[in-house]
Amino acid sequence: MLSNLLVQLVNGLADASTLFLVAAGLSLIFGVTRIVNFAHGSFYMFGIYLAYSIASRFGHTTGGFWLSVLAAALVVAVLGALVEMVVLRRIYQAPELFHLLATFALVLIFRDAALWLWGPEDLFGPRAPHLAGAVDFLGHPLPTYDIALIVIGPVVLLLLWYALTRTRWGTLVRAATQDREMLGALGINQAWLFTGVFFVGAFLAGLGGALQGPRMSANLSLDLETIGNAFVVVVVGGMGSIPGAFVAALIIAEIKALCIGIGHVTIFGVGLSLSRFTLVAEFVVMAVVLVVRPWGLLGRASAAVRGMAAPETPLRPAGKRLKWLAAIALLVLVLAPLAANAFPYMPVLLVEILIAVLFATSLHFIMGPGGMHSFGHAAYFGLGAYGAALFLKVLNLPMEAALLLGPLLAVAGALVFGWFCVRLSGVYLAMLTLAFAQIVWSVVFQWDDVTGGSNGILGLWPSNWLSSPVAFYYVTLVCAVIGVWLLRKMLFSPLGYAMRASRDSVLRAEAIGIDVKRVQWAAFVIASLFCGLAGSLYAFSKGTISPEVISVSRSVDGLVMVLLGGLQTLTGPIVGAAVFTWLQDTVARQTDYWQALLGFAILLLVIAFPQGIVGFIRERFGDDSADPADRSAVSPSQRAAIKEGL
Repeated sequence: MLSNLLVQLVNGLADASTLFLVAAGLSLIFGVTRIVNFAHGSFYMFGIYLAYSIASRFGHTTGGFWLSVLAAALVVAVLGALVEMVVLRRIYQAPELFHLLATFALVLIFRDAALWLWGPEDLFGPRAPHLAGAVDFLGHPLPTYDIALIVIGPVVLLLLWYALTRTRWGTLVRAATQDREMLGALGINQAWLFTGVFFVGAFLAGLGGALQGPRMSANLSLDLETIGNAFVVVVVGGMGSIPGAFVAALIIAEIKALCIGIGHVTIFGVGLSLSRFTLVAEFVVMAVVLVVRPWGLLGRASAAVRGMAAPETPLRPAGKRLKWLAAIALLVLVLAPLAANAFPYMPVLLVEILIAVLFATSLHFIMGPGGMHSFGHAAYFGLGAYGAALFLKVLNLPMEAALLLGPLLAVAGALVFGWFCVRLSGVYLAMLTLAFAQIVWSVVFQWDDVTGGSNGILGLWPSNWLSSPVAFYYVTLVCAVIGVWLLRKMLFSPLGYAMRASRDSVLRAEAIGIDVKRVQWAAFVIASLFCGLAGSLYAFSKGTISPEVISVSRSVDGLVMVLLGGLQTLTGPIVGAAVFTWLQDTVARQTDYWQALLGFAILLLVIAFPQGIVGFIRERFGDDSADPADRSAVSPSQRAAIKEGL
């Protein structure tokens, strides 16, 4: 038992080395450019694919294998530099979250590029010559290649330490991490510095992938899997801290190895399989670290912000023009099923769009007016879906009751998770929401007796009177319209004003007596209620649910919808959700490479409309949020500055 545990811990060191390489590159990129680079996982994926292709042809000798690994990493590094120069350099002045949207579009493009180049099958690369065997370690075989990886990790750490502390490039990188504006004022060419950082960061990710070739297969799911783990390591270790990333990678890899080595245990008569804990171990560690030490193990606490954000023009109710447009849109939606005979798929697509609208609007409620960015909003969508399913299947309630009571499970989750989340801000809050979402996903995925595990829950059909697509469409329309209307109405209530005051300046809000944390907590719970309602509708629209409804990709979809429409607009999430869902459905039916086309479409929209679709329309054609009497007192320049009118 002890010897097996020690062997697992040594194997964990090899995993830690690879994880460190990817996280170190991500930490460098974020520290200098402040870009949340979702495409970093794609760099890792390309590293392992390229290593497979090059090593399969030239890697039959020791020198050929290691040159193949370096060549793959260099190709990925060049790709990273091109991404920075061609795409990201154009949108540095856009809000930071739009960088996330652009890099997510790149994930879609790169995934389909890999599908086109290498196909959908898992590919196993050749083993390293002279390192294909194993040595005896406490009576267990220990792969020789793992020993090599254990050595490579600390070597790369030392090289990075030397580059960052003993070279001019490293001095500039550290200076940019602390104060980019001052660096630019000193005449440093930031553009080339950013390109260089992307080159090095992508090289490290590609190297991590290439080194994993002999240990695991190359597959198309590596991008999102890897970026999630890399984000965890960066946050746990401390944003921008390379030694912190190394320590965090060691801790997480060793905890996973420990769980595998221990296996099944019995505590107070209850059997627990710790090996299952490996699915969520890193997110549990991140949640604990964020709650106890938000800036990470070796990171530095951010200095308190004494200033306040630029003042926002007061949010006003919709003007007559916008009300007329809303009325016309609602009339079109009411009459749309009349064309169901000619277009049978229309009610189904409209249901998906309406559910997406409710999902995105609930996310915008906490992100825009609330100022709290969430990377795990799918947790409440999934809890609502599973809540409705359990009320229907376990408690045998009528479908109508299950639909309305399902969101209560999402509310319960938000009451717990939100209490912790509102104690953080910025990227730390976002990462904690991601951690909680992954914990929920893990519970749902593994609790076979209740949630059905990976198979999900089947047979969630509407009542007979809602069995037709048109009837269910009208129910969805009513729920979505009421939900969106209530969320917008609450923004003009005392709670809504308190939310925006807390977003704009925590210090001033607290000075006038606003309990900021309580207000933000209430916003979390309200958003979860309507997000859970969207999940309940989704469950009955599909007839089945699975852990996919709580996946990271669904949370990212919500972010894309909000940002695509416009974060600082009220109709933005509605338009963004409709456009994204329509694009996703339309493009998916045209080609096998629909994700790439969708990615290009999103990328073009981000570059053309960095303020979002609705934000662009508002700037181009004017704002209709104020009454005429109010508008006459506002100068054209002030009206152009309005960020939350539509």
